[in-house]
Amino acid sequence: MAARSKGAVGIIGLGIMGGAFARNLVQAGFRVTGYDIDPARRRAMVRAGVTIAPDIAAAAAAARFVITSLPSAKALHAVVDQIVAAKLEPKIVAEASTFTLADKIAAETALKKAGHTLLDTPMSGTGAQAAVKDLVVLASGESKAVKAMRPVLEGFSRVVYDLGVFGNGSRMKYVANLLVAVHNVASAEAMVLGMKAGLDPKQVLEVISAGAGTSRMFEMRAPMMVADRYEPPTMKIDVWRKDMDVIGAFAEDLGVPTPTFSATGPVYAAARSMGLGLQDTGAVCTVLERMAGVTRRKGTGKGRRKGAGPRRRA
Repeated sequence: MAARSKGAVGIIGLGIMGGAFARNLVQAGFRVTGYDIDPARRRAMVRAGVTIAPDIAAAAAAARFVITSLPSAKALHAVVDQIVAAKLEPKIVAEASTFTLADKIAAETALKKAGHTLLDTPMSGTGAQAAVKDLVVLASGESKAVKAMRPVLEGFSRVVYDLGVFGNGSRMKYVANLLVAVHNVASAEAMVLGMKAGLDPKQVLEVISAGAGTSRMFEMRAPMMVADRYEPPTMKIDVWRKDMDVIGAFAEDLGVPTPTFSATGPVYAAARSMGLGLQDTGAVCTVLERMAGVTRRKGTGKGRRKGAGPRRRA
């Protein structure tokens, strides 16, 4: 572990993403104080070298720079209320979650009145990418604050973009997540087509990853699809529903048609109805396998449709 000489950071929310931020910042040499409502997460972070604060206000008070990584807009507003009520010295707070612009702006307004600066800094990347510092930070807000917090953001990411006015980070995240939604389902569709055709899923992964049809999502999620294993999740289907709703509303407000994105919605909904909500979003492959009548061959991972071999055209 690197010598802790780079300053202090407070993190509120130590889930898949926030926990990865904390671990990587500790390894990068920062003193990290965190808080989460989940006792198991708190215990895990202690083992990773994080100091656990007794409450939200204490986590924010521990450092000039604070990161929030939260599951819902309700949680964001509750955290903001507690920081405001604590009457702390001015903080720069990087809000790393995916919420509506209205929720982010409301949080910014409340913190600004209390003397703090909120940055809109959602992340492009999954939990698995966060674990290995393969995140892209989509920062927006006061440029001086972004510059001041850049060393912290770089402590857990691959690259940091300053996208200008507050809210541009979220706008860019909506664009990025639209593509993630599409590529994830497209990856499952391709894998199921290959399996039903009698191809070895491992070879599908290898060959497509090397060719023109690949994508980052295919390369990340197809290995899960090959293994038919979607836990531990890098993004839970239940959480992804919130992001999908935000993107859809954003596009609708702008009057932008999203036919491909919209077509993925029923697939994710079917996954939830099948009880897969706590699994990784790659589990949409299970939905398409069932629709296609694919059954896995034990011990090989190969899939074929029920009955005879692939149909041939006359």
